[in-house]
Amino acid sequence: MIELSPGKLWGMRRMADSAGRFKMTAVDQRPPIKNPIARHYGLKDAPWEDVAGFKALLIETLQDESTAMLLDPHYAVPRGIGLLSPQKGLIVTLEDSLFVETPEGRLSSEIDDWSVEKIRRMGADAVKVLAWYRPDAGEKVNQHQKDFVRRIGEACQRFDIPFLFELLVYPLEKDAHQTSDYVEMRGKKADDVLASVEEFAKPDYGVDVFKLESPVNASDAPGVGGEGWEAVQSVFDEMGRLAGRPWVMLSAGAGKADFRNILTHAYRAGASGYLAGRAIWLEAFGQFPDWPAMRTGLEGGAVGYMRDLNTLTDADAAPWFSHPAYGPEGARFRPADASFRHVYGGMGL
Repeated sequence: MIELSPGKLWGMRRMADSAGRFKMTAVDQRPPIKNPIARHYGLKDAPWEDVAGFKALLIETLQDESTAMLLDPHYAVPRGIGLLSPQKGLIVTLEDSLFVETPEGRLSSEIDDWSVEKIRRMGADAVKVLAWYRPDAGEKVNQHQKDFVRRIGEACQRFDIPFLFELLVYPLEKDAHQTSDYVEMRGKKADDVLASVEEFAKPDYGVDVFKLESPVNASDAPGVGGEGWEAVQSVFDEMGRLAGRPWVMLSAGAGKADFRNILTHAYRAGASGYLAGRAIWLEAFGQFPDWPAMRTGLEGGAVGYMRDLNTLTDADAAPWFSHPAYGPEGARFRPADASFRHVYGGMGL
């Protein structure tokens, strides 16, 4: 059974709505925003003001439909934090978007001069980390990835803040479909996704919430009730079982209809919501650099899409605090008596 420390419990509550469902928007993307802007200008690097300005626009237009927003320390925090309502949960990313590609696989690392301690000190409610992982990558690569995640999990325990962990499989040299973009890997194997979840669900990594990709190609998820949905559902069910704690779905650049279909499977398998970005705002971003058109697209199509997802989430997602991992009484404050102040320092803090 998982017993949440007071700081982790509070952070989990801050990310969700009062019913325990996560409706979270990702604004921390870097290459998916920087690269198109740089191409538009014919530059090697996108101007800071344009990237930060778009992120600020996302915060301004999408936060009303969000229970929490995921921001990065490069652009979204310095430019947009003043726009974020204090009633919304704040998640801050820690992983560097620039990974090292080796013949044996990808190596992840933290953003330079950034840490769990700094994220906690600035008042955030959770730390988010993405790690690329393939069970069949090189042994040294996978050990590096495991150590990376374990190190962050230990720091989150030390500073008593939730660890929201994102997993993505990726192509190795032997695979037919090669990409270094932050998109769903074409031809991915469900077994690779499931084995990755199983590994990082081990208690020594300290994960509090999983942010997971679809175990099948997004376009192959028919949605509950669609043709052949039962076979797809069984894979989602297994992923939920292996996660062993609250989990949410990521969109990985999936289209609006595909992502909604994915959520129907995820919610049936016990997911507690979503943390998505491009499925929500990519269409509006395509209007860059027409800022009025981008705002119109976000306030119209993007908000309308989020409202549809939120209706689905309210109806079908599982409250995070009722996850079986917390036992029959669910996640609750402990110890709820006069001993609290005496024992809290012994909770790893």
